Amino acid sequence: MPIDYEDARSLLNFVFTQIEATLTSGLAPSLNKTASTSIDALFASKTQAYREVLLGCVIARIQDRGINIRQPYSQQGGTAFSGRQLDEKVINPFLQQKRIPSSRGPYLSVFRRNIQFDSSIRSGLKDKDSYDAFLVAIEYLEAISGRTDLKNFLKYLLYKFTELRELADIPLARLHRVSLTQYDTLISGLLSSHSGGRFPVLLVAATFEAIKQNFNLDWIVEWQGINVADIASGAGGDITITTSGNILLAAEVTERPVDKSRIVATFNAKISPKEIEDYLFFVKDSDIATDAAHQAHQYFAQGHELNFLDINNWILMVLATLGKNGRIKFNIILLDLLDSSDMPRSMKVAWNDQVTKLLS
Repeated sequence: MPIDYEDARSLLNFVFTQIEATLTSGLAPSLNKTASTSIDALFASKTQAYREVLLGCVIARIQDRGINIRQPYSQQGGTAFSGRQLDEKVINPFLQQKRIPSSRGPYLSVFRRNIQFDSSIRSGLKDKDSYDAFLVAIEYLEAISGRTDLKNFLKYLLYKFTELRELADIPLARLHRVSLTQYDTLISGLLSSHSGGRFPVLLVAATFEAIKQNFNLDWIVEWQGINVADIASGAGGDITITTSGNILLAAEVTERPVDKSRIVATFNAKISPKEIEDYLFFVKDSDIATDAAHQAHQYFAQGHELNFLDINNWILMVLATLGKNGRIKFNIILLDLLDSSDMPRSMKVAWNDQVTKLLS
């Protein structure tokens, strides 16, 4: 049976984006214990092909419940599908694009031609235990037909692929000479990437550090990891700049709209207790409610400056002011931050994708 390869690509990319956004929570999508155990065994195996074949099978199953996912050669009958074409057109390009460790050649190369995924071929395979786990997963996949259950299976499988990528080393693409127009494109692309709020904080922190280094300032620039509570850590905000032990300014970097309640909560929890006189809200696309601006003006009358800055525009103005050497420092700082061992691989992939687009 024919498969809509364009639809298959769209489905993989859509679900993978969802999984990337939740990866840092450490909570795997829920799945039947038997199925999840068999998939876990495939990802513990050195045989990459079995898990890649399974990804092709679940895509085929989602598209058409009439497909016999045990028959990956179209000449096997009217309900068979072409596993090789699905691999070449969808699965392998997807894994390569997402920088997931995968087979270089066709995933069916570990099998003889015209095989059927059942116990009859087990004796001719090297990795029999992993193939047994593969058959358990196939059997479970055959038993479910609801689209929600099939998508849950796909989500769990893709989650395991993201875990696999987190163990891989992903070299970062390097920037050389970049114009301000190109920086605009690059920063906009990074801010639009799914990073759980990390890219905005990373970009702003790198910019402050570049200012410090370029002008030889005695600043100490400290920034919070995502999901680290400012109050619990004692920080004044997502980014805090101190000099001689005193807070010079603090900043909150957010992808969410800023309304009055956000301003009041930040003032009561951070600004007032720490007597911070200069507080910045970095936002995307100047997303500030009118009542938020009005509340900030009221606090200004009390001696606390609360100002709002568009992340992209502010970084571009700073980079223009720093000049060529300052921009080189910014590049080095940003790459060092991205290259840290605790940085999600998804962010490194997003960086490489944006740089590739920029230079193509």
